[in-house]
Amino acid sequence: MGSSKRRAADNSRGGSSTDHLHTLHQRLKHALSLGTTRVSDDKERKWKCTDLEIQKHVVRSLAAFLDSSSGHASTHRLLKDSLADIVEALVWILHCKSEAIVGMAVNVVVKLVSSNSSMMQLYLTDLINPLSSLLCSNNLEVATSCATALNMVLSNLSVKREKQVWEIVKEAKTLIQIIRIIREFPGGTQPIENFQEMVSLLYTILWRWPPSRYFVWKDTILIKVLEDSRIKSHLSTKVAVLKLYSALALCNKVAKELLGNGETILTMMVSCMDVSEPLAVRIEGFRLAQHLVADEQRCIKMTSLCSGPLIKAIIGGMRVWRLGSGKGVNDLVSLLDEACRLALITRWPGEHHNHFWEQGIDKVLLDLLLENFDKQASEHPLTPQAQISIAQQGLDTNFLIALRPYIWEIFGWLAVHCRKDFRPSADRNELYIDMLITCACLSFVEAICKGCQISENDDTSRSESSSRAVLVMMHSSSTYIASKVRLILSGVLEIKGNECLKRLLYLLDYGSSANNFGSANIPKTVVELVCLICYSGLPEYQKNVTRGDGIRTLVTSIRRCLSNEVCTSRRSFALHFYHNVFYERTCCWMTAEEWEGKDALLFYSLWGLAELVQHSSDIDHSHIKSNLIKTVQEVLDNISAPGPRWLAANILSYFGVCGFPNKHDKGFGRALEDKEHTDLQLLFANGESVSVHKIILAVRCPSLLPPEQFPQSAETTDNFLVKDVPRKCCPMLQKEVRLSARVDQQALLKLLDYVYFGYVEAGEDLARKLKTLAKSCNMQPLFLMLCRKIPKWGTPIPSSDFTDALGPLGFQFADIILEAEETEKMPWACSFCSLLVPHMHAHKFILQSRCKYLQALFLSGMQESHSQSIKVPVSWEALIKLVRLIYSRKLPDPPFGCLWDNMDTKERLYELKPYVEVYWLAEFWILEDVQEACFTTIISCLDSDRQLALEVMKLAAGFSLWKLAEVAADYMAPIYHKLRDSGVLEQLDELLIELVRDASVRLSQGSGGFSG
Repeated sequence: MGSSKRRAADNSRGGSSTDHLHTLHQRLKHALSLGTTRVSDDKERKWKCTDLEIQKHVVRSLAAFLDSSSGHASTHRLLKDSLADIVEALVWILHCKSEAIVGMAVNVVVKLVSSNSSMMQLYLTDLINPLSSLLCSNNLEVATSCATALNMVLSNLSVKREKQVWEIVKEAKTLIQIIRIIREFPGGTQPIENFQEMVSLLYTILWRWPPSRYFVWKDTILIKVLEDSRIKSHLSTKVAVLKLYSALALCNKVAKELLGNGETILTMMVSCMDVSEPLAVRIEGFRLAQHLVADEQRCIKMTSLCSGPLIKAIIGGMRVWRLGSGKGVNDLVSLLDEACRLALITRWPGEHHNHFWEQGIDKVLLDLLLENFDKQASEHPLTPQAQISIAQQGLDTNFLIALRPYIWEIFGWLAVHCRKDFRPSADRNELYIDMLITCACLSFVEAICKGCQISENDDTSRSESSSRAVLVMMHSSSTYIASKVRLILSGVLEIKGNECLKRLLYLLDYGSSANNFGSANIPKTVVELVCLICYSGLPEYQKNVTRGDGIRTLVTSIRRCLSNEVCTSRRSFALHFYHNVFYERTCCWMTAEEWEGKDALLFYSLWGLAELVQHSSDIDHSHIKSNLIKTVQEVLDNISAPGPRWLAANILSYFGVCGFPNKHDKGFGRALEDKEHTDLQLLFANGESVSVHKIILAVRCPSLLPPEQFPQSAETTDNFLVKDVPRKCCPMLQKEVRLSARVDQQALLKLLDYVYFGYVEAGEDLARKLKTLAKSCNMQPLFLMLCRKIPKWGTPIPSSDFTDALGPLGFQFADIILEAEETEKMPWACSFCSLLVPHMHAHKFILQSRCKYLQALFLSGMQESHSQSIKVPVSWEALIKLVRLIYSRKLPDPPFGCLWDNMDTKERLYELKPYVEVYWLAEFWILEDVQEACFTTIISCLDSDRQLALEVMKLAAGFSLWKLAEVAADYMAPIYHKLRDSGVLEQLDELLIELVRDASVRLSQGSGGFSG
């Protein structure tokens, strides 16, 4: 009876609350109606009211409604009914900038956006301009509230509105105002809260809009203020400034310049990561470090400056769980997560690996994996079975389970980059490493047992990371780790190893069938492939692994990957490694492709195939062999990532082909056969000889050149001036080299095949001789293939880039000078000679090998063919790009990202003009690939800046490049009428104006033009 009365009372209160909310809503609607007027004869009504009392009435009514509506079920419907009018009124009131009301209005905006962010999406853009205009208010409370409101508006924007809002932010000069306010902070009267809000707002802009980053970074006064504030201010300011640095470091160019400044930024960063700092500061310090060290080159730079202190800070962060009793669990986990992310710098080789081992990384990782290992492990050595038992019990507790993928990733990379002679420094360290390996092997078996039950991303990430750790440990450079993991894995598999293998083979066969092959199943298939490769490394299971249709299954899988049926990168399921907003927000980033490439299934299928081919005694079936070789050759022809190419080359080595044959790049093989422009003879003991090119040997195999071919001074680096070497020395360089009788002629000829063609075919007997010669000539890639060894992770592919030949290394072999046009008077000095016009020293042999026009010219017998110089009718900037492209087969990129965004149209045109020149010249020099590459580059620049179209059209017309002129006209078509009315088109000839007019007509008819 009593409970019934209580329910009735509750219902009565609920009804009363709803009635009150409706009353407040009616008052709000009435207040809004007081400021609504009809604009001229338009039926539409607009909120425009200058009456201060009505403005106050609206703001107070809205504040009362929002205060009462929190958590109420009917709020959404009521608010949605009036939201357009509310925002319109707020925008008007903010624009009026009345000191009596504007502070209240801004606070109401904060309430409105914070409690109704999804509903406000359509209206957020309307608030940006009026809020931006109030940032410079003399009323510091209003300015601070505006920064808070604007920050909230920008933070709640949907991604699809970012481009539109960036234009509004630029037009309102929001960034300039924020910078001005922060710069005025030192010595001023602003409260610290105002500074923090401005810094926080600037962080949001930098995070969302890449074009802002370089602009802010170049403001040296602002950066100095930030640095001073970080040092002198309290905790919250220090955190805000660190976040700002992290956002700046999302720009690759800024990050490089930060590191270029050296110890200042790194000392600050490492000190913020120290155990003496509050957790919030340490977390931001770790995030800044992650952004600064996001690729191998930056890792090398950072660790060369502060490897010891950096690793000490990382280890300190990873130990926080053991030392952090009494502190907030969430903060500790956040710090652990950031420290583990930073510890992934182990994926790159370097001195920092030694520091990790010295700081006890093995014990730290084990403490994060097994909660009470120290209590369970006695002082006496543990038997293998005891280790397995303790490890299994520890893993079953799911202690810090979210960190396990990091643990396996870190430990795997440490194993990859170990020295060959690595051994634990003490018995206790040996136990830690053994336990880590045992835990990885147990997780490996668990991954197989789960099989098709792996469904969640977390499960996949854990299974993939532990299995992969076992795989890379089995292929570690360290003899100790490689042998230990095989021993422990064999022990773990002793009871049910064959049962697991049988299940694994079934799952792979099932997953590779046409009905089940798809992107949804690929993460599981990758885990199964990794497990299969590990089994292949254990002698006792190799017969069972190679038995059946394994080779056929993997070849089919590779062919499907090559035909783009599926393509799943590791990034999509190794979330611990890649699931980071950093990768989504970076800019100015052009890093090399990951070693394993973009297709995890292709990579591990190739690795599995390499293992099966290695352990198969014979591949007799001609159809399988033919299909296998054809498939592997397609990988070499079409895949650029080093890892898959190395694995493909490893497979081919079992069929007598060593190297990287590629239908798209035949190397310099024909020149070796035709003996064109050879300048050195290698004389065998039997009197026979072979003619070669010194420049090819200097770049590809310098061991075959006698030491006198390299003058002593040529060994110096950037400061070396070749003009200091008397020119008369060059003709005296040897033209013949007599080889020792111990040099096998056939082996040397095959070595030259590899040097010129990029690959070599050799039978078993000849391969043994060639292996000896390759080792003595330091041809490590060839030696690896002849040994049929899978290369160490990260081993680069031998490059076909001859750019080094344009420097001191190749000058003494240069036999032609390419002179550019003197477009304007410019100071000129050559590092190699005294010629005063812009020019480059090049090599006829390389030029003619890659350019049909120059080949015909040099062989024509005309005067130019004997000349020591050729005038190239392009500017110096264009000549550099052209020659570098010929030598490297890659067109240099124009500035991009923040650098490009912060250039005006004149600067951008200066950068673009050389590509137009090379595009024109490529047609006459019969360089179709070059022309296509230049055209693509020009189009990408026009996409980013339509204002370039007019100037590009004029350039194109000057070179009679009518296809390019028509494309430029298409870009101008959407603004044809504006250009015509403004008189801009008067700069063009009538023919060009007609092109733009025609493009505009086509666009209006829906059949052409670039309207985006």
